[in-house]
Amino acid sequence: MTVYPIVIAQQNFTHQDSLHYPFEERGLQFGDGIYEVIRIYKGNYYLLKEHMDRLFRSAEAIKIDLNITKEELTRLLLKLLEKNKMTTDGKVYLQATRGSAPRDHVFPVDTPANLYAYVQDLPRPSEKLKNGICTITTPDVRWENCYIKSLNLLPNVLAKQEAKENNCYEAILHRGELVTECSSSNIYIVKNGEIYTHPTTNRILHGCVRMRVEKFANDLSIPFHEQAFYKEAIFQADEVFLSSSTSEVMPVVRVDNQHIQDGKPGAITRKLQKAYELDASITENNITQA
Repeated sequence: MTVYPIVIAQQNFTHQDSLHYPFEERGLQFGDGIYEVIRIYKGNYYLLKEHMDRLFRSAEAIKIDLNITKEELTRLLLKLLEKNKMTTDGKVYLQATRGSAPRDHVFPVDTPANLYAYVQDLPRPSEKLKNGICTITTPDVRWENCYIKSLNLLPNVLAKQEAKENNCYEAILHRGELVTECSSSNIYIVKNGEIYTHPTTNRILHGCVRMRVEKFANDLSIPFHEQAFYKEAIFQADEVFLSSSTSEVMPVVRVDNQHIQDGKPGAITRKLQKAYELDASITENNITQA
C-alpha cells in the first residue's frame, strides 16, 4: 500500500512523522471532536462539498470553532491530494477536536481546535459489491444525537466487532424493533419496487451517499420513502442494501443467517449501483457492466 507522507496539521502541511499532539488532548481524553471520511476515485474527491457541509454542521452542534472556513478547508484538502501525488482510489480521514488543554469537562478557554487530515489508499470492495454481503442485527445502544459525526464511536465499534465475530460485514441496529441504521452505514429495504429507509432525524447519521441514493431513486422514478421499518420487515423485503462512502451501494443478501429472497443482489440495487458509478465517474472495473 502506498504511503502518503504529507498530512494537514491545523492549517499547514507537515510530514506525518512530525505530527505530535500533547497527551492532554480533548479528542483523546473525552472523544470531544468530530470527523469525516471522504472518498477518492482516481485522485478526485467524491461528494467533497457534502462532507464539508456535514463537518461544519457537526462542529456547530457541539460548539467547536474550527477557525477556518469551508472554502479554506476545501482548498487545503485539494492541495493535500496534490502534495501527495494521489491518483488512485482512496480516502481522506479528517478529524477536528476541541484542542489541547488540561483535562477538565468544561470547555477550555482560548484553546484552538486541533485539526488534521491524511490520505490512504482504499480500493473499491468489488467482490462484495458484486455478490453482496451478510449482516447481523443488534440493539442500537448509542446516544440520541447520532446525526453528529462525533468521535464517540464505542457502541459502533462493539457492533462492528460483533458482526466480524459472526463472519459478517455489518451490524444492522434497531431501537426496540425499529431499525435505525448500521454501525457505519445507512440501511434500506425494497418492497414492491419502492425503497424505505429511516428518516433523517437525530437518531441516524445523515449520510452523504444516502442523500445521493435518494437523488438516484428520484432520477430513476423509484419511489423513495423516509419511513422507518421494523426488524421483521427486513426478512420480508424483496431487497436489502446499505450505503456509505467506503461501501458505496452495497447489496445485503443475508441477515442473521437468513437469505433475503434468493440470496442475490436485486434489480433496484443494481440500478442504484450503476447510478453511483456514473455519478462518481467510475469507468474501470464497473460492477454493473454486462
